[in-house]
Amino acid sequence: MTYLNKLTPGQTARVVGYSEDNPVTRRLTELGLIPGRQVKYLRDAPLKDPLQLQVGTSSLGVRHSEASLITVELES
Repeated sequence: MTYLNKLTPGQTARVVGYSEDNPVTRRLTELGLIPGRQVKYLRDAPLKDPLQLQVGTSSLGVRHSEASLITVELES
């Protein structure tokens, strides 16, 4: 297992959970980043913040600090 912010563009992973329970992680859950959900890391912004993710049919921009709270498992 690793954290979402450690992936490289193009990698796909499955959300395992969160390292903390706070308002930020609850908001990310509301946006669809729930355990068991597949996430594709699309690209970085020029200064590495935010990350662009694909979750289902949605595209999300997530701060690097927020992505460091999301535990994921790489998919082959």
